[in-house]
Amino acid sequence: MKMNVLIVDDCSVMRLMMKRTLKLSDIAVGEIFEAADGEEALRYVDTERIDLILLDLYMPVMDGMEVLDTLRNRSVSKNIPILIVSTESNSSMIEQIEKLGTAFIHKPFTPEKLREEIYKISNDQLTFNASICMN
Repeated sequence: MKMNVLIVDDCSVMRLMMKRTLKLSDIAVGEIFEAADGEEALRYVDTERIDLILLDLYMPVMDGMEVLDTLRNRSVSKNIPILIVSTESNSSMIEQIEKLGTAFIHKPFTPEKLREEIYKISNDQLTFNASICMN
């Protein structure tokens, strides 16, 4: 099954770069949705089937940590894999993100590194979904 991806970043150039990386990879991607802020991202999660979220931390209106907290506390979105893509370098912040079951990658990143992290997340999710089906 193809994975629908939501890219959430206030920088249109970053969204384009992530979108191109997804399209050029051999990841089975369905639709790619783009949001420039957290509120727009939550609207997509409410109205579309989203299988993976690439999320920036620093955005206007609603920042990435608020979005992450909201997603993890809603039944409809608590199990969606999320990859934080940010310039954040504070180790305690990164640790907090990882405790929420969320992967992290630093900007700037190479397309290869982004693909590698997405593969890890999508394979973990496939394993998680398979174990649910078997129980």
